[in-house]
Formats: sequence, C-alpha cells, structure tokens
Amino acid sequence: MLSLWDSWPLPLETAPPSSCSPPRSSCSARQRSCSCAHSVRPIVPPPATPRASPQYVHNSLGAHAVITNIDVTLRDGGYRNSFNFSPEYALAHARSSVASGFDWVEIGYRKGSSRPELTDGLTAHCDDEYIAAMAREVGPEHIGIMVHPGNLGEHDLDEAWSAGARLLRICFSPSDPRRSLECAQRAVEIGYVVCINVTRISTVAPKRLRRIINAVSGLGVTALYLADSNGSLLPDEVHALVESLISGHELAVGMHAHNHLGLALVNTIRAVDAGATWVDSAVLGMGKGAGNLVAEQWLAYLSQRRAGSDRFDLGSVLELSTRLGESVVEAAPRLDVTDMLLGYFDLSIEHSPRLAEIPDRHAQVRAAGLLAGADS
Repeated sequence: MLSLWDSWPLPLETAPPSSCSPPRSSCSARQRSCSCAHSVRPIVPPPATPRASPQYVHNSLGAHAVITNIDVTLRDGGYRNSFNFSPEYALAHARSSVASGFDWVEIGYRKGSSRPELTDGLTAHCDDEYIAAMAREVGPEHIGIMVHPGNLGEHDLDEAWSAGARLLRICFSPSDPRRSLECAQRAVEIGYVVCINVTRISTVAPKRLRRIINAVSGLGVTALYLADSNGSLLPDEVHALVESLISGHELAVGMHAHNHLGLALVNTIRAVDAGATWVDSAVLGMGKGAGNLVAEQWLAYLSQRRAGSDRFDLGSVLELSTRLGESVVEAAPRLDVTDMLLGYFDLSIEHSPRLAEIPDRHAQVRAAGLLAGADS
C-alpha cells in the first residue's frame, strides 16, 4: 500500500473545474483552485454514559445513514485564544458537549499544530494528565485528539491511548504522506477510531485526492474528512465533491466547514445530502479565521429537519454557548473583512496578517487577487 507513494510528492496541482460543478465567477480578479505506554494515573471511568440513539438521515442516494458529530471547539477554537482554555472550563465544556448529544469531543492537538513552536496552551499539547482528566469526566468513548504526525514521538500514540483518547484525527501531510499513512496504520493497530483529515480541500486536485483515498483504503481508517480550511467552497461544489467520493471504498466521508463566506451551514447540509456522515462543528463557531460551522445552528437544524431529534438537548448546547461566550472573550462570533477575502480568493489563513496591514479596501482586494494568482 505504501508503495503508492514512491513517486510522491506530485507537482503541486490545482483542481481543474469539475464538469459537474457550476462555473465560477468570471471576474478576472478571482483566482480559484477548481509504542510502550507511558505511566499515567489509571483511568477510573465514570458509570458508562449511555450512547444516544443513532440519528438517521436521508441522503441523495435514498439511503439511511447515521451522522457522527464532533465538537471541535477546544481544538479549532484554540486558534482564537492561543489554546489557553482553563482546565476547569475544558472539563465543563466536555461534560456539556456530551450532554448536548455530541458523539465526540475533540479536546485538542497532541504535541502541537502544524507550527508547534507558535502554539502553546492546554489544548495545543494534550498531555497525558489532561487527556486522563477529560476521559474520567465523560468517558474515553467520547475523547478525540488531532495530530500532525511529524510532531509525534515514538510512544505518543500509545501514551495518549493509555490516558484515555479513543478517536485519532490525522492531518494528512502531502509533503510526507508515508508518515501520515504509518501513523494511521499504527493507530488502527492500537485500537483508535481513525479519521484522515485532508486540509485545504479546495486546492487539492482530483488526481491527488484519489491517490489519498486509494492509499488509505484497506488500512482500517474509519473516515476521510474534507476540510474546507480556506472557507472557499460553494454549496454545489461541496455536493459534487462528496458525491464523487462516496463510493468505491469503505471510508465514510466527513465535512469540516469554515465560514469565511457565511456558507458553513449550507455547505454541511449539502455534504450530508450527498452522503457525508461525519460532521464537525464548534460552539459559537469558534475556530480559525471566520470560524467553523456553528454547533448550535447545526444541532437545531438536525433536531428540526431530521429523524432522531430526541438525540439532542438544545437547552444544553445553548447553555454551553452562553458559558463559552462569558468565559472566553475570543469566542465571540466574527466575520472579519480579511477572512471574507481569504474565502473569496481561496487563500490560506497564513496570508491574513499581510492583508490586514493594508488599510485601503480596494488595495486589499487587489492584493488578495495577486496573492491568489501567486498561489495558483
């Protein structure tokens, strides 16, 4: 399986316009891209938390599917407050999240984000003590972590498992695919539920995405996540992308939406309609840039429009929303002009500081267009 990557990396490619996607704006300025365990305090699990009854939805294939919901507030929201959630808040958040009906609480990164030297705080590192405390609070069956494989030491996966993590989400690295695949294989062997997250999906060419799927298939990975990190995809594009990937392999498809263009909710609905069965959201939408799919809106939509509405406790998630807003000032919803330009021009968050320094809005738009051309 790993031999598929002998010729990796492919030349950087941009996705050609899909024949099943609507045409983009013709505006010339808009450039787009169509293992021994470390000793930790043993977990004494609380009485088993009853798992909510499955939530079945209809998709465009006419099939019944179960939606798995992940609360990513403590991890993705950490980009807004330097991952500095207090231990007390993190515990209370996880407890309320599970009470609201989330299947998994992603409690942070293990050993840092893609730039670990710039990330600090409780949820940036997920040490064993923190994982164990969270697992004791809500049960290991609700605890997820995200990793960049290049940040991990030899025993990190074993130690995190021993501490109580059960869901492992791997940020797939195009520059080092072998390490990502080896990490996934090892995690499956340990017993994790494993998701592969393909970030900046709007810039990934179909050929490359298909190679990722072919390499991951057969490893025992549960889900392949499409992360719209740049917040640039449009609803019809999301539907066409998911629909094109939903068959021919055993992987579930997940959607991680960002809200730079205000489309996170509708994009997620379209993804689920096309067959996606794993969904990320964050309380108050707290996340990188303009933020993620707003959990309160998503659970309200599911409760109102989908079967299994008794699965969710809207009162609990709304209380959690209020608590987060009162406890973490950086959690306040935002839609910065710069974030909108990043979404429009399909640019990564790394360009944000440079654009934010430009005071004139017209000049800002021109600069974003030039950056998009350089990135394409």
